[in-house]
Amino acid sequence: MREIAIVAFAQTDHRRRSDELSEVEMLMPVLHDVLRQTGLKTSDIGFTCSGSSDYLAGRAFSFTMALDGVGAWPPISESHVEMDGAWALYEAWVKLLTGEADTALVYAYGKTSPGEIRDVLTRQLDPYYVAPLWPDSVSLAALQAQALIDAGDTDEPALAAVAARSRAAAEANPHAQLSGPVPAGDYLVQPLRTGDCPPVSDGAAAVILAAGDTARGLCERPAWIRGMDHRIEAHSLGVRDLTDSPSARQAAERAGAFERPVDTAELHAPFTSQEVVLRKALRLGDDVNVNPSGGALAANPVMAAGLIRIGEAAARIHRGASDRALAHATSGPCLQQNLVAVLEGES
Repeated sequence: MREIAIVAFAQTDHRRRSDELSEVEMLMPVLHDVLRQTGLKTSDIGFTCSGSSDYLAGRAFSFTMALDGVGAWPPISESHVEMDGAWALYEAWVKLLTGEADTALVYAYGKTSPGEIRDVLTRQLDPYYVAPLWPDSVSLAALQAQALIDAGDTDEPALAAVAARSRAAAEANPHAQLSGPVPAGDYLVQPLRTGDCPPVSDGAAAVILAAGDTARGLCERPAWIRGMDHRIEAHSLGVRDLTDSPSARQAAERAGAFERPVDTAELHAPFTSQEVVLRKALRLGDDVNVNPSGGALAANPVMAAGLIRIGEAAARIHRGASDRALAHATSGPCLQQNLVAVLEGES
C-alpha cells in the first residue's frame, strides 16, 4: 500500500464566540499557517477536501464560501463532506492511495456559537421516531452516562476526574479554550454536570497529507498513516448497548490499532462518559497517554474537533513526543459514528 503521511497541522485559538469573523476570515490564518509549514502553495496541492455543516452556518452550500480562503482559481480538484473534517481526511487519504495525487489539503471549521447547538444536533437523529421529540445532545449523553453508572463501569467522581485530568493537560495547549482547574458545576442533565460537558466553541483546523518521498521532503518526521477505518452503529438508540462501542472497536481493529501497543491516544470524547466507553472499546490501558492536548473537553468546535484529534496526534509524532498514536473521531449521538486512525513516526 502506498505510504501516506500527515506532514503539517494547524488550528485556531478556539473561542466561545467569534462574532466579528466570518467562516472564511476564521479559516484563512489556519490555511496560511499549514502551507507555510511545508513551503507549499495552493497551486502545489493535488487535492483539497473540507468538512463542515450547513446546519451550523444556517445556509445551504455554505462550504463554497470557504473556498474563497483556499483560492479556487485557477481551478482546483476539490471535494467536501457534510461531516467532521476527520472524514474529509479519510477521503483525501483514499485519493492519495489511488495515486491520483501526491499532496492533499484537508480543512474543517465550525462556528457553533450563533445557534443553540444542543438543538441543532437533534437534526442528526432518526427523523421519524426520535427527532420529533427534540431530545438534545446533552440529554442523550446523560442517558449514556447513566447506563454506564448503572452497569458499574463508572461513577460521578470518576467522571469528574476525567474532566480534571483533561483540562489540566490543556494547560500546555495554547489553542485550548478551557484549561486548568474547572469546577464540576451544577447538573445540566443528571448525572452530567457542567464540567462533564464540552464548551461551545468556534474554531478551524487544517492538515496536509503527502505520499512517500514527497512527505519526507516536506517534513523532518512525518506521521505515517498505518491504517484508518470508520464504522457506524445502528441509527436507533433503542437497539444499541450504550455502554459499549462495537463500531469503534471494529474500526480500530481494521486500522491495525491492536497489532502493537500505542503510546498516545487522542480521543474525540465530548463528554466524560464517552471517554469511559472508548477506553474500553479501544483497549487503552493506564500506560497510554490519553488526550494530552485536553481533548474535546478543552475545546469542541463542531465539525473540526475530530480532525483536531488526528492533527494533535500527528503533531506529537512530528516533534518526537510519540512514536505510535491512535486518533479517534466521532459524529452523531452517543458515539454513533466512529473513525480510528493509527499514526507512526519513522523508526
